[in-house]
Amino acid sequence: MSQTNQQPVLLAVSAPPFWHCGRTVKKASYAMLLALAPAAFMAVWHWGIPAARVMALAMVTGIATEALCQKIMGQDISVDDFSGAVSCLLFAFLLPANAPWWLVMLGAALAIGLGKMAFGGLGANAVNTALVGWAMLYVSWPALMDPNSMQLDTSFIDPLVRLKYFGAGAVSHIDLTDLLLGNQIGGLGASQAGALFIGGSYLAARGTIRWEIALSFFVGVFLTAALYNVIDAERFATPFFHLCTGSTFLGGFFLATEWASSPGRQIPMMLYGLIGGAMVIIIRVYGIYPDGVPFAILLINLLAPLLDSIHPKPFGAR
Repeated sequence: MSQTNQQPVLLAVSAPPFWHCGRTVKKASYAMLLALAPAAFMAVWHWGIPAARVMALAMVTGIATEALCQKIMGQDISVDDFSGAVSCLLFAFLLPANAPWWLVMLGAALAIGLGKMAFGGLGANAVNTALVGWAMLYVSWPALMDPNSMQLDTSFIDPLVRLKYFGAGAVSHIDLTDLLLGNQIGGLGASQAGALFIGGSYLAARGTIRWEIALSFFVGVFLTAALYNVIDAERFATPFFHLCTGSTFLGGFFLATEWASSPGRQIPMMLYGLIGGAMVIIIRVYGIYPDGVPFAILLINLLAPLLDSIHPKPFGAR
């Protein structure tokens, strides 16, 4: 009986998961960019060509930095998954519309170089990539990062600054519709509350982001703001005001939900969001920064590994 020549079976060793639903990083990035498009459009509508310049410059610089770092590290060039473009667009959303070109390029390079590639690349970063670049610029050049000092040629006001220094009575006349339409001073895209709510709801509905984090984040903001408002309504604004001002919607839908820097289990995700939302109000009330969203998210990013260790005991365990 002759033996047939058979080729040896080659088994590929790789990390789980081994069962895929067809989703890819590129598809998720496309969805994120689509969700951010309404806010980007509104930013250009309000602030004109300078806003488009900041967004384009940040994305181009970030993509180039990622490609350069991957080349140096001997990794495959994967900038075509557009994850770096998403991070840099989020970074740009936090900047004043007329930020200097060198500040935009430096921040985008730091966001990708230190906030992403220094950790090893996609999925390895411990804190939000966009916020790394933002925080380093904010600490180094606070005046250039302050929309109130950079955006002087506008009739808009910064409602959070007015609240902080003059109390709730100074912002009681502000229509929430105006806030949702982006008629407020803030980051060029972060202040487009209504557009961000539409885009974020789209991502939550299609499962691109973890809805548990976004929902619990907003619940944390709402409940904490409501508590302070009940204590002293003349000093502390309503929870609806806090939801519609600053970068609350950008933080809850797009920054806190970043896949790599947030927990993966349901209970930790909800605790993560609740703590982050509460921290936003605490920073706004007691801190020196009118908008506490970026710092609150950086803090809960550091808590994510600890929260992810919380899980129910296996059935039958003592």
